[in-house]
Order: sequence, then structure tokens, then C-alpha cells
Amino acid sequence: MAVPHGPAGVGKARRRMREQLRLSGVSDSAIDDAVLILSELLSNACRHGRPLDDAPIGDGDVRAAWRVDDRGRLTVEVTDGGGPTRPVPSTPSVTAKGGRGLNIITALSEEWGTRDGACGELTVWALLSASHRREDFAERITAPPVSALAGLDFSEALGALDDLT
Repeated sequence: MAVPHGPAGVGKARRRMREQLRLSGVSDSAIDDAVLILSELLSNACRHGRPLDDAPIGDGDVRAAWRVDDRGRLTVEVTDGGGPTRPVPSTPSVTAKGGRGLNIITALSEEWGTRDGACGELTVWALLSASHRREDFAERITAPPVSALAGLDFSEALGALDDLT
């Protein structure tokens, strides 16, 4: 699908992807991951890449595509007109307002990469399972079970809070 080079088309692309993948029987958790990956790829294409067909910035399009193969793998890709840099994960500071997109894609996908095309085009793609979410990512971001907190004594801290009110 052609997506305007800029934030205007990202929501439309996300909704279209979600609808098509749901109709294809892709699991909800895989759809959530794929939609987040698509958002990150489109944001990067608009921030760092040129529109396709040598259109002026803001006037042209980038191309978004997704497909599920016969082995149940979902590929998400975005193609732009290329740019001055290549996509590389960064290590942003805690206070940085950006720079985490490719790290998110790395965490959610089985693999990702780039492919050069005609006339300087660049496609960034990510591959993930269409059937389930990567369990290791979910485990890294969940809180410890309540049973792990059972032996801790919070009474002093709660008492101190009561004294403040």
C-alpha cells in the first residue's frame, strides 16, 4: 500500500494491516506486534528516508507491505527512496526522546534486515511468527508474580505513608 511520506498515513496503514491480518487468521498478539513494527518502520522511513519517485519531502509516498507465507511466518516491510544513513540500532540515553525503534523491532521479530532496490530504494523488513508472540520478550517486561512479594514486609513503608497524611 502507498503511504504518504509523513505521519498522516500511519494510522490508515495500521488499521488496514490489522483488518487484513485478522481476516487471514493471524493471532491477536502477532497482529499487535506486527502493527507496532509497521509503525516503527514507517516512522523511520519518514524521518530518515526520502519519498519514492524523487518526490519532494512531504509530497511523495513510501510503500508498506505485509504477507503471511505458507509456513506461518509474517513479513512486514516498508520501502522508501533511501537516505543518507543505513538503519542501525542505537543505544539512546534514558532521557532521549527517540532512537528505540529498531531495538523494539529486534525484540519483537525473529529477524530483520534491509534490501536495496532500484533507483536507491531501501526496504527494511521484519520477520515474525504469525501464530504467537515471542515469549522471551513478554517475560522480560512483566512484573514478578505476587507470590514472589509474599515474604516482603511493607508495613513499615505503609506506616510511614500514614504518618505523612
